[in-house]
Amino acid sequence: MIFQKTKSLNLTNQQAYVLEHRKHHHRITLFRLLILLVFLFLWEYTTRVGYVDIFFFSSPTAILHYLYEMIMDLSFFKHTGITLLETIVSFLLVTFFSLALATLLWYRSILSEILEPYLVVLNSLPKSALAPLLIVWLGTGSRTIIVAGISVAVFGSIISLYTGFCQADEDMLKLIYTLGGNRKDALFKVILPSSIPMILSNMKVNIGLSLVGVIIGEFLAARQGLGYLIIYGSQVFQLNMVITSIMILCAIAMGLYKIIQTLEHYYKKKTNTLSQ
Repeated sequence: MIFQKTKSLNLTNQQAYVLEHRKHHHRITLFRLLILLVFLFLWEYTTRVGYVDIFFFSSPTAILHYLYEMIMDLSFFKHTGITLLETIVSFLLVTFFSLALATLLWYRSILSEILEPYLVVLNSLPKSALAPLLIVWLGTGSRTIIVAGISVAVFGSIISLYTGFCQADEDMLKLIYTLGGNRKDALFKVILPSSIPMILSNMKVNIGLSLVGVIIGEFLAARQGLGYLIIYGSQVFQLNMVITSIMILCAIAMGLYKIIQTLEHYYKKKTNTLSQ
């Protein structure tokens, strides 16, 4: 009887916690939307009354009108699709290469001692300085843009993942070795499983960096894509084109980030369910 009451009390407390957690998220979402709506309202109002020059700063209604024109002439799907595809390909390659190289550096510690200063230097190097060289080496086109996207994110990702691998639970590693396991067993039974949250967090950073790299590449080596529209629009003073392209980039960045965040929440929920 006492056990049943205790169990019922625990369920009630858990339900109350879940309800409060949902209310908290709803409040956060409401405040975010409120800030966005106030910003858009002030932007539109100041352009209509003449406080802000609409030629240089556009307005929400002008952006919606230009976005409608892009959708109707299908240029929206063409330029957005190209940028999105290049970003996803760059992100997937960054994830693969960084995981593979970080694992190799952990597995062969002598390699990390040799290559660490080179990785630090390459990560610190401004990637925009590499773009002209990439054009000379690879020409113009999607290949150059994808490589530019990779170059922005991959070196920092390798360093972050390798650092995370080195911070794995020492007691668990000692247990693996004590029971006769080798470095391969430690990698697949301790390092990688315990690093999944860190890997997902690293992916959230990489998706934004890949998008930045792709846009840098499109600035210099593209005739299509949102980066090309931004450069072309600024050259011919079509500020509606520029700001609309920037808004589309913001939406792409938010959407890709939310996808990875959803995967992270799913993993945490599944982990919590298994641990109960």
